Amino acid sequence: MIRQISTFFAIGLLSLSPLGSQAQELTIADAHIHYSHDAWDIFPPARAIEILRDANIRKAFVSSSSDDGTQMLYEEAPDLIVPVLRPYRRRGETRSWLHDPTVLDHVRSRLEVNEYAGIGEFHAYGEDINGDVMQGIIALARQYDLFLHAHSDAEAVHLIFKHFPEARVLWAHSGFDSPDEIRAVLEQYDTLWADLAFRSDHASGSAVDEDWQKLFEDFPDRFMLGTDTYTPERWPYIAANADWSREWLATLPPELAANIGHRNAEALLTASNSQ
Repeated sequence: MIRQISTFFAIGLLSLSPLGSQAQELTIADAHIHYSHDAWDIFPPARAIEILRDANIRKAFVSSSSDDGTQMLYEEAPDLIVPVLRPYRRRGETRSWLHDPTVLDHVRSRLEVNEYAGIGEFHAYGEDINGDVMQGIIALARQYDLFLHAHSDAEAVHLIFKHFPEARVLWAHSGFDSPDEIRAVLEQYDTLWADLAFRSDHASGSAVDEDWQKLFEDFPDRFMLGTDTYTPERWPYIAANADWSREWLATLPPELAANIGHRNAEALLTASNSQ
């Protein structure tokens, strides 16, 4: 499953022109998109795909409550959508899911019939990782060779790797932590990536914050972009976020800009737990 999705991703991006000097030429992958049930009528699948393409998004990691939303977008544009399986069947399960064993039955049933690159975005903090449901999710990620998209604090990230040292983890929102706190976690795990969704502290206009730039330079292969369309109202913001991201990325060295813009997302997909 992961091999096919990764191949589609690599072919799509490698066929693009190299990073140009103009911001509008920067290739963008968005690693944090949701298409949940309350967005379907407002932005039907064809319109949602149009929004992504108009923003010149080359790849979008999509997870949804319920997963039917992700499947609709993947069917509409398999060249664009990277499916990620969210364990939530509906809104309002961000805490209850950790104590509901039927969630595991749901996730297993979806994994048996659909292709995914990862499991998440899920919300789990600290000792939540030690619970039976979260342990089941980790076991399924291991079985199916999937990354975990974790909306978690640093303690939870540490526990994921304690239970599954070979895990590939995408840390949603970089934990909403400071650059120093993020650095301390990245230093410990080679297969931890961090998205910048719903954050603006790393840049003001085109000016990248000094502490963040040092973090990007020290970990050039770990960060990726994201919008986080957690409500339907966020969908029109996808283009604005992509434009702003291109603006500040264009001020970075070209290789670093390309890494954050899309290459790190590709690396997450093509990394193998068997290596």
